[in-house]
Amino acid sequence: MKIDFVILTLNEINGLTDVFPKISGEGLNKIFAVDGGSTDGTLEFFQKHKIPVIGQSKRGRGAAMRLAVKQSEADALIFFSPDGNEDPKDIPRFKEFLEAGYDLVIASRMMAGAVNEEDIHWFRPRKWANNFFNLWVNLVWNRGAYITDSINGFRGVTKKAFEELACDENGFTIEYQMTIRALKKNLRIYEFPTFEGQRIGGQSGAKAIPTGMKFVRLFLRECRG
Repeated sequence: MKIDFVILTLNEINGLTDVFPKISGEGLNKIFAVDGGSTDGTLEFFQKHKIPVIGQSKRGRGAAMRLAVKQSEADALIFFSPDGNEDPKDIPRFKEFLEAGYDLVIASRMMAGAVNEEDIHWFRPRKWANNFFNLWVNLVWNRGAYITDSINGFRGVTKKAFEELACDENGFTIEYQMTIRALKKNLRIYEFPTFEGQRIGGQSGAKAIPTGMKFVRLFLRECRG
């Protein structure tokens, strides 16, 4: 099976500098980046390390993922954000389970044996919100093993499955939509526990309340669809 590793970036030079040396291309078909218009040295970093870059004409994480799938000639893709949260050591695990025949493989920050970025605090709003959305996905659509991290973007998916799901979200909600539609279609999903590190170079660009409302609207739309 040919598997491409896709680095999704928008001004991620701080994270790239720390994380990129830990990425191994062993067993991968190709490593390339999809960039949303970085101006902080990210593009120069990729050029220095001879990593092909696809520039986005439409902004957003979902748009980046669709562009990556369209451009890839591989059988499956692993999506990675170099912000410090995602662990490059998990790459072989994605490869293992994609090659075993799973359609969607998710690195879970919520299941037993996993570490969530917020676990060092007693107040964990992002983790609690994620678990809330996980609960409703499982109650409405899941008839198999409980999905513990329906939202995490560190995931691998076969090209065939991605195209079948026809996800049309442009932003951070793309992964939630992907999980929901995979459950609707009874695709094979596998989760494994991951270690979520602390973010490098600032906070997430996704503001809590507006982002939460986008997830609510997506959930309601998928209920009707």
